Amino acid sequence: MGTYIIKPNQIDLGSHIANCSYMVNPKYHGRGTGKLLCEHSISFAKEKRFLGIQFNIVVSTNEAAVSLWKKLGFEIIGKTPKGFRHKELGFVDTYIMFRPL
Repeated sequence: MGTYIIKPNQIDLGSHIANCSYMVNPKYHGRGTGKLLCEHSISFAKEKRFLGIQFNIVVSTNEAAVSLWKKLGFEIIGKTPKGFRHKELGFVDTYIMFRPL
């Protein structure tokens, strides 16, 4: 259905903030898989005593992901103009999103 990776956002002095990335099989889009993965990663990050989770790249045109992350307590804290080369839209912005734990 899907998977995620969680690790320190930076080694040593930045290791108290987690970085996560998620992948959901397209057959399971829209079925709550991403929500379950994110909720699990939040619990796991708390268990491991991270102080927050940061997504370094969230593609701005992925409205479903941006909306879900906001519902789960993440906020946009930065933007990289033209940070992603979209196959159909060309260069689009990316967001940095963060959630304290």
